[in-house]
Amino acid sequence: MSFFPKQPSSRIGSTQTIAYDASVGATNKFGPGTFQLRLAASSACCYRIGDGAQTATTADVFLPANTVEYVTVTPGQNIAAIKAASNGLVTATAGTLWVTELS
Repeated sequence: MSFFPKQPSSRIGSTQTIAYDASVGATNKFGPGTFQLRLAASSACCYRIGDGAQTATTADVFLPANTVEYVTVTPGQNIAAIKAASNGLVTATAGTLWVTELS
């Protein structure tokens, strides 16, 4: 009998969407049990996570379109997103960022 290792996973919490063009912040802060996020965006964007209201700029963390990224956060923080700047192979396009809380 062979055993297969379990895949790492997290408990799925609430999901917020951020429709971005210019910098837009999430409506709600992360919940008290949220220590990780799953991020996915419909177009290339940049995002900023921190305490209090956030304003994202194109100099912040880049998230390519149709890519899933996991990030560590602290409960009570917030996130903002903005469309990526047009340069090189990236074309600035408004889109949606899905922010799923994990615990």
